[in-house]
Amino acid sequence: MNERIRELLGQMTTLEDDLRAALHEQEERVAFQIKGKRVEFEQSVKQAHQRLQTGVFRWILTIRPLNLLTMPLIYSMIVPLFMLDLCVSFYQASCFPIYRVAKVRRDDYFVYDRRELGYLNVIERFHCTYCAYANGLLAYATEIVARTEQYFCPIKHARKMAGTHARYARFLAYGDAADYPARLEAFRRAMEKEKS
Repeated sequence: MNERIRELLGQMTTLEDDLRAALHEQEERVAFQIKGKRVEFEQSVKQAHQRLQTGVFRWILTIRPLNLLTMPLIYSMIVPLFMLDLCVSFYQASCFPIYRVAKVRRDDYFVYDRRELGYLNVIERFHCTYCAYANGLLAYATEIVARTEQYFCPIKHARKMAGTHARYARFLAYGDAADYPARLEAFRRAMEKEKS
């Protein structure tokens, strides 16, 4: 990897850290605290949320009919999502120790804190829990596959693609065959040093 790319990756990391800090500052203004896995709002915020909640009956009357009709289709996706969850979790548990690759921490990807929002009714909370599971699972699976790709074939594609994972930027250039076995081994050694 040339120096300019290394410099740009460093700048990206710094900007991502700055963005996380700015978002955290904005969140602090909403007056909540995180205690373990639980989010606690100030009493005045809780009361304001309760006043803003749409009751289930009113929510059903105001929902778009097409949204209601597609709900069974959306929720039927839980079956393939659950199967994906079982498969990637089993794969990681059985193969990563053999490769000496740090396991992906599940808790880093599955966050269910929207149920603490008092302005959501029970149906909206269920929707949020389902979306948190689905998006968390896809991010979790992506990281497991990204670590596998880094272990076996850390080579960029010739064509640009949308939606690359965070590890992809540090992969080897397409067609750059110089010292490939040694550089592949360096990727593997670096992965062994990562913490789970």
